[in-house]
Amino acid sequence: MNEDQNNSHNPRYDEEGETLVKEKLREPPLYKVILLNDDFTPMDFVVHILKKFFQKNEEEAQRIMWAVHSQGKGIAGLYPYDVAETKVYQVNQYSKQKEHPLKIVMEEDNAC
Repeated sequence: MNEDQNNSHNPRYDEEGETLVKEKLREPPLYKVILLNDDFTPMDFVVHILKKFFQKNEEEAQRIMWAVHSQGKGIAGLYPYDVAETKVYQVNQYSKQKEHPLKIVMEEDNAC
């Protein structure tokens, strides 16, 4: 075993060898899942999507739907990459199956 491998299993101490140095772990980035407005998807379908895939209650779903309608987009939630990617895929597939052109995308949340 080389020295690097040996050291990778040893805890790190300060220069005097007395205090264990804690390494800071960074949280993985979160991704915004965003619903995009279009001129064809019914508002009640957007509310349905928010309740079915994002577990929003009626009030939250209505608020987000109005943001989509009036501002062109609305944030359905913040998730780790894999979860966000899965939700985007599921909603796009479901919308296509129900013959609605609703689009949903994800982007890294820069606020983190």
